[in-house]
Amino acid sequence: MSKYLTIEAPAQAKFTEKMSRFLAFAYPAQTVDEAKALMADLQRQYCDARHVCWAWVIGVDDPVSYSTDNGEPSGTAGRPILGQINSRGLRNVVVGVVRYFGGIKLGTPGLIAAYKLGASLALDEARIIEAEEMTELTLTFPYSRLNEIMQRVKQLPSATILDRNFDNTCTLRLRLPLSLAPTLQAISN
Repeated sequence: MSKYLTIEAPAQAKFTEKMSRFLAFAYPAQTVDEAKALMADLQRQYCDARHVCWAWVIGVDDPVSYSTDNGEPSGTAGRPILGQINSRGLRNVVVGVVRYFGGIKLGTPGLIAAYKLGASLALDEARIIEAEEMTELTLTFPYSRLNEIMQRVKQLPSATILDRNFDNTCTLRLRLPLSLAPTLQAISN
């Protein structure tokens, strides 16, 4: 599987439930480290909030899922958020929901419903797109083939040159759709 559903850009939503204020955020993320960094930033930005709960699904064929209740009763925040990501079939997405406690306890069903709603609202605001799984590829070839290889690479608008070294033996490091990697690898040999 090289195509998957994800969100194009960050999105957010907010709502109030029994005087508790909820802020929900959805972000695209390519790696677990990126997802962790996004949630660490969210926690720093909303350090005065009672709870910052989140979930993510990272990866395409063998995705890694994670959720945390971050102080809410077990299973009342992270799992409902993760459920919203999974119910839409999304990959490479992280959703965080911030709660400012309003003084009225919501109870277990109320918390589950609120975190589910927060995640759903943030994902409703996001533009869902079909993306293609990307990979990095390093090509090594003689300098005499430089023009030929560069012309082929320029014909692939979805390929990005990350690094290059042109000497007697050239190397070119690219980020490109996984489906194109075998073709490009074959032309460099």
